[in-house]
Amino acid sequence: MTSTSSGTDDVHGGAGEPPGGLAEALVEALALDAETEEFAQQIADQVASFLLALRAIAKEADGGRAISLLLLEISQVLLAGARLGAQQDFTPHSRYQPDVGPEPDLDELRMRLALMLDNIDTYSFVFDPYVPEVVESQLSDDLAAIATDLDTGLRHFRDGNVGEALWWWQFSYVSSWGNLAGAALNALLSVVAHDRLDVDVDLDADQVAAADALLTDRP
Repeated sequence: MTSTSSGTDDVHGGAGEPPGGLAEALVEALALDAETEEFAQQIADQVASFLLALRAIAKEADGGRAISLLLLEISQVLLAGARLGAQQDFTPHSRYQPDVGPEPDLDELRMRLALMLDNIDTYSFVFDPYVPEVVESQLSDDLAAIATDLDTGLRHFRDGNVGEALWWWQFSYVSSWGNLAGAALNALLSVVAHDRLDVDVDLDADQVAAADALLTDRP
């Protein structure tokens, strides 16, 4: 999912900005309480930890360790997403999304992950279980897309736009990265299940061999 970072594009919808003093009163009324600020800090910490870990995993390029580490990191960031999903809808203070600059260049990260995951990079999943259409995707692409969404919210947070960060993380979790993270987690779990339980999983012969090779040296 591509995020919109332009300060002039209308991404929130709704009526125009209220005039003068009314705008100031509205901002004051929408000021975040201490509990919400603390919640935002916790989410920001989890997001930052995930992004750092994902870059480290890609840089290390150790396939055997990567599967277990990715399972751990995706599970933890999904917990952050579940906490966001359980909250009432956050409302941005402005009609326009503040400009946080261009999206990070994650091509190198994506390529490193693709090379490391090799034949198990491509997988299939159902994006919407109520409209069960099977979609083929790549773990490397989906992890990079998740990182992009999370990074956008983190930059809002670090710029002091805490309400905008919470709105973006919550919106993008429901609309995009939450589903991708769940699908990626399931795919990685299938690899682990094959290795540990020796059960039949939905992988072709090449993918099974690749999974075996990746997990041979697992600690």
